[in-house]
Amino acid sequence: MRIALAALAVLALPASAAAADIENVRSLDLAVQGRISERCQMGSISDMDFGNINRAGLGATARVELSCNIPFNMSIQARNGGLAHLQMPSGQGPYSGTLPYTIGVMMPVRRPQASVVERTFEGRELRGAGRTISSEGGIATDGLALSVSLGRPSGEAGLLAGEYGETIEITITPS
Repeated sequence: MRIALAALAVLALPASAAAADIENVRSLDLAVQGRISERCQMGSISDMDFGNINRAGLGATARVELSCNIPFNMSIQARNGGLAHLQMPSGQGPYSGTLPYTIGVMMPVRRPQASVVERTFEGRELRGAGRTISSEGGIATDGLALSVSLGRPSGEAGLLAGEYGETIEITITPS
């Protein structure tokens, strides 16, 4: 029985010492920590098929999923800078082989108030290094809207018959 009482007395000492410490405390610092992982994701988009591009005023819009919880830059680059004839992008004779276009980007962002970042580029501006759009310190949680409007051919006789195409690459990087 003595062994059990001695063990009980030893256990009681730290508890009474802790209670005495609490009685004399007038302030307390508490360290709180947490983390939100950086995430920047963009969904895919279907190809835009304009069909017969001889018709004037053609355009298309697409909604793209975009969720980025950090400020970012969006880089847009184009292979040709216009819808280019697949075999003869320079055209032939009086016929043009490239149809110019304009691309528009509309991105809702929060910083902390909601706003919209909008930019419009001519396709030819997107060749080479392309153009970059900043989220202007905001984050994107509501996707983005892309619009493509076709222009008029530069050739005096219109467009060369055949298939036309363009590849536009959009890349998101933290800023």
